[in-house]
Amino acid sequence: MNERRIAVVSAGLSNPSSTRMLADRLAAEAARALRVRDIDVKVDVIELRDLAHDITNNLLTGFAPPALENAINTVVSADALIAVTPIFSTSYSGLFKSFIDVLDPDALTGKPVLIGANAGTQRHSLAIDYAIRPLFAYLHAEAVSTGVFAASSDWGGGGDEVAPLAKRVEKGAKELAEAIARRGAAEVVDPYDPATYLGDGRSFGHMLGGLAGE
Repeated sequence: MNERRIAVVSAGLSNPSSTRMLADRLAAEAARALRVRDIDVKVDVIELRDLAHDITNNLLTGFAPPALENAINTVVSADALIAVTPIFSTSYSGLFKSFIDVLDPDALTGKPVLIGANAGTQRHSLAIDYAIRPLFAYLHAEAVSTGVFAASSDWGGGGDEVAPLAKRVEKGAKELAEAIARRGAAEVVDPYDPATYLGDGRSFGHMLGGLAGE
């Protein structure tokens, strides 16, 4: 079986949080949809609340502490991303946006993304399309057409009876699995390999020689 990797970013602030609950449901359904296609999958979950101080320090200093650097590498090297944020003041949370800001602007180019969001009421459901989707479009990521929004009522049995949360999760996860299957496996890049930043077939000697005018 071909293994693919999905990075899951959860921007919930409480523990436990409905944001993490939604992220876990999306990840589990996406993994199931891939295994149906005979594709094995590894899921890595990143809780941004655990990295809040590191994210702030990176914005201030330009340097990522080890835990944040590991999270960034996990997202960048994954075959796909599931990104879930709570909705505050009709948009994504500041913590979610701050994490996106520490990524290289080209890091998500072409990467399949499943967007999830949650809030107290269904009135915030349009935030996926007018706030979060444009953010990933700007980064040239390939967000699947279905974004999954969950209101508090969706967890208590009083949610949308026409399109219940389970159906929306299944639809979005299926679209992500299809995008992953079409795209093929991402190339694993060793950030410590000189070829990563010098180019294939080149060495530090080439770089030093160039600096010396040879």
